[in-house]
This record gives sequence, C-alpha cells and structure tokens, in this order.
Amino acid sequence: MTRHTPLQDLAAEGVSIWLDDLSRERLTSGNLAQLIETGGVVGVTTNPSIFQAALADGEAYAEQVTELAAARATVDEAVFALTTQDVRDACDLFAPVHDATGGVDGRVSIEVDPRLARDTEATIAQAKELHAAVDRPNVLIKIPATVEGLPAISAVLAEGISVNVTLIFSLERYRAVMNAFLSGLERAREAGRDLSTIHSVASFFVSRVDTEVDKRLSAIGTDEALALRGKAALANARLAYQAYEEVFSSPRWESLAATGARPQRPLWASTGVKDPAYPDTLYVTELVAPGTVNTMPEKTLQAVADHGEVTGDTITGRYADASEVLDRIDALGISYAEVTDVLETEGLEKFESSWADLLQRLGAELEKAR
Repeated sequence: MTRHTPLQDLAAEGVSIWLDDLSRERLTSGNLAQLIETGGVVGVTTNPSIFQAALADGEAYAEQVTELAAARATVDEAVFALTTQDVRDACDLFAPVHDATGGVDGRVSIEVDPRLARDTEATIAQAKELHAAVDRPNVLIKIPATVEGLPAISAVLAEGISVNVTLIFSLERYRAVMNAFLSGLERAREAGRDLSTIHSVASFFVSRVDTEVDKRLSAIGTDEALALRGKAALANARLAYQAYEEVFSSPRWESLAATGARPQRPLWASTGVKDPAYPDTLYVTELVAPGTVNTMPEKTLQAVADHGEVTGDTITGRYADASEVLDRIDALGISYAEVTDVLETEGLEKFESSWADLLQRLGAELEKAR
C-alpha cells in the first residue's frame, strides 16, 4: 500500500487544509489548481496584507487596471473590483470541492475593509456588498472579532451570509464570537432561513501569541521564564478548542443543530513559525483535532508535506497542561489580557497599513493608465 503523505494524514484526522494566500498569478498560472489537485488544499483565506502583496505584481492586474482607469473608477472602487474578481475566480475553482463536501470546504474568504473594524453598521453594509459582488455560494466574508465586530457577525449571519471571523486572540473574545454565531443563527431561524446553508469558521491566531509572550519571557530572563518560550500559543489554542467543545455540545447548540445548523469550526490562523528556533511545522502538527481548519502560508504547507509528522489528535486531553502553562506565565507577571489586547491592536494596525499601501500603489497605477 502507498504510504499516506503528512497532508493526507492531516485530512484523515479531520483537519481541513486551507492556503493562506491568493493572487491573480496563482489563479492564471495554474498554481492554485495544482495545490487543490495534489496538495490537499480545500480552501483559501485572504486578508488585506495578502492582497497588498498580490497587487504589488502590477503585471498580473495591468489589463483590469487599464479598464478601471478608462471607466474613471475611484481607488476604492478599483480595489473592490480587483479583489472580488480574484475571489470569484477562486470560488469557481473550488466549486467541485464545495459540492463534494456539502459546502463545508471549498471556501474562499474575503475581508471587509480594515478601516471599518470599529464601525458595526459600516461592516454589516460592506459584508453584504462583498457577498453580492462575489455572488458565489462558497464565499466567506471575513469580519474582525473586535467588540464592534461582534454584533456585525450576528447581523450578517442572520441574513444567511457565511462568515469567517478573524483576528481572535483571547479565550474570552472567542467565547463572545461563538455567542455571536449562535445569536446570528437563532435570528436566521426566526426569519425562516435554511440553517444548513450558513457556514462559519472562527480564525484563532496562533504564532503571534508566542512572538509577544516570548519577548516578555526573554525580558524576564530567568530559567523558569526561558523554559516557557514557545508554549503559550499552543496552550491558548488548545484551550480554545476546549471552549469550542463545550459550546457545541450545549443545549443551545443542540436546538440549532436539530434544525440543520452546522457548527462554527475553529480555524488555526497565523500558523507560519516566526521564530526559526522552532520546528517549521509546529503550529500544524501540534494542533490536530477533528473538525478544525488549518490555514497555512505556502512555505508552511510545503514544510508539512515534506517532513511533517502527524501523530494523531494533539489537542484533546491536553487541557490541564495548557491551563498550567498559562497560569505559570501569569505567575511571572505577564498579563494575558494585556498580551491579547496588544495583539488585536497590532493586527488591526498591520491590516490598515497594508490597505493604505495598496490604495496608494493602485492610485498611482490608475493615474499612469489614464
């Protein structure tokens, strides 16, 4: 018998492999199609930073930019047109996967304008606009898990629109996200919508937690502190899965499931290793559990395919150890709430900065084309 590859082993354990990248070049070159066919990739996520990097390749978008310039499109209109075109084409590419998995996978995410992250009503309006523009059943609209984003998540799900909730760092906020998801489905049920067609993932960020906590542990510098480096992110994610198990076995959830609702799956995001001292597959092979998604940059995907060691479920049954890790970090004076607040703020700032760069570059390209 042929040996399973690590990516096949991951899928066999119930992990959906999504690529954390999209560009016109990937679509037109056949690269994305190849990753679907041979790399086990069953979905794609995008964000403002990914589109900023993609649009830096002016050649791939030149023809459409010229058309937009001739139509006197504004910069915002041009960005909207370019990004929704990429997502629409990717959705078409993933349509067979979407159909084969009953809508669970074959998903492509597109994020609302990061400048709207603190504006509930504007987020709701743009989520609807993006959903209508892409006009594909397998699109996921990404909404940041800010305090202002939570009611937007419920409102958008209530409209029957599938959602990828992004930028989740803390367990408390993750529980609030799951509550927003359940509230949205309850409103959709009241409106008579088919709950089986509404899908959602909750993107819980991983590597950035280690980056911030490790920096603080290194500053303390004791043997005890240094021994805890590289442990916070996995502990945090494992406790998130414990919270997921609790919520999605509750009577409130069972009532929704009885009418066709699908659970909101945990998605491990930011899974590329930032510290070269750590194994490059760390945030994949150590976060294996049924019903999860792992969205990887291509470099991480290739590393897992090449030398990943999938040893089965590496989350369930490890909750006590995970709690102990976070307790020990807290005992050293490192505030969990402060760390997660810093990460949310930095995450939003990074996306806003990428978006500003994208708008500036595209504005110059439009002027040149005119």
